Amino acid sequence: MNVIIELIILTCLLVGNQTKSGKQINELPNINISGNLIIFHAGSLAVPIKEITAAFKKENPDVNIQMEAAGSIECARKITELKKTCDVMVSADYSVIEKLLIPGYADWDIKFASNEMAIVYTEKSKKSKEINKDNWYKIMLDKSVQIGRADPNADPCGYRSVLVSKLAEKYYKQNGLADQLLKKDKNNIRPKETDLLALLETGNVDYIFLYRSVAEQHKLKYILLPDEVNLKNSEFSDLYNSVFVEINGKTPNEKITQKGEPMVYGVTILKNAPNAKIAIEFLKFLLAENKGMAIMQKMGQPSVIPSTTGSYDKIPDELKSFAVNPK
Repeated sequence: MNVIIELIILTCLLVGNQTKSGKQINELPNINISGNLIIFHAGSLAVPIKEITAAFKKENPDVNIQMEAAGSIECARKITELKKTCDVMVSADYSVIEKLLIPGYADWDIKFASNEMAIVYTEKSKKSKEINKDNWYKIMLDKSVQIGRADPNADPCGYRSVLVSKLAEKYYKQNGLADQLLKKDKNNIRPKETDLLALLETGNVDYIFLYRSVAEQHKLKYILLPDEVNLKNSEFSDLYNSVFVEINGKTPNEKITQKGEPMVYGVTILKNAPNAKIAIEFLKFLLAENKGMAIMQKMGQPSVIPSTTGSYDKIPDELKSFAVNPK
């Protein structure tokens, strides 16, 4: 009899906890998440990832988050060559995940944000009062001016700087422009794009090839490049694809041909992630329109969610809604 009474009371409580439409008002509380989370991420994501992880930790205070920023290629090599432990890899170029991590170290990737290349400088940069979208390459080639860029073998911003130089040569119809830009001031090449910020802010360089989002986050001046050059606009995919650069592959002796394409960031969870369940919860937060992606948008990186991915079938079910099956 007591069992029957308890069942009746429980049923009344459940019914009373529903709206007229039958939807439950008070959802069961989320299971408390606790443990560690290790994130390797592109240097260009340092500011947004810091804010996103802080917001995630506010909701999940028992999660201890460890972050390492580096060029995306360097991040991948920490995993493949140094065998460093990692849960989540967030790359400035989704193709780094596909070329260097899949299938050996990851099964899938999700594309989540875009960006564009710009020419970044400060008020103290030489000829800063003269530079504009039409003459920027002439200013950068001036002997009195120092320019900087990231290492193509360590960071997508590095090989994108090469691709932008080659696209600029086509757009401005200046034969030999790319070689001239790329041979200039090679001593100012750094492992990742954010390393260049210190050189710029101390006045050791005047102009750098950098992402627009990073320039905005650090309140720097920048020149917007034409869509035919900036690697932003998918309508120019064929044009972007007409230029390429050779970079180091999975091993020091292997080379990869990196063609130009619209700029898209990617994320994955590693196969051997020690904290896979927490990693999935973090990606659900990162990729949610009103959470992580709202922060990305505020930081100057528009969402591309959902986008097609060839590894859709291998994406965890909880994350499939953030991608599109190309089939």
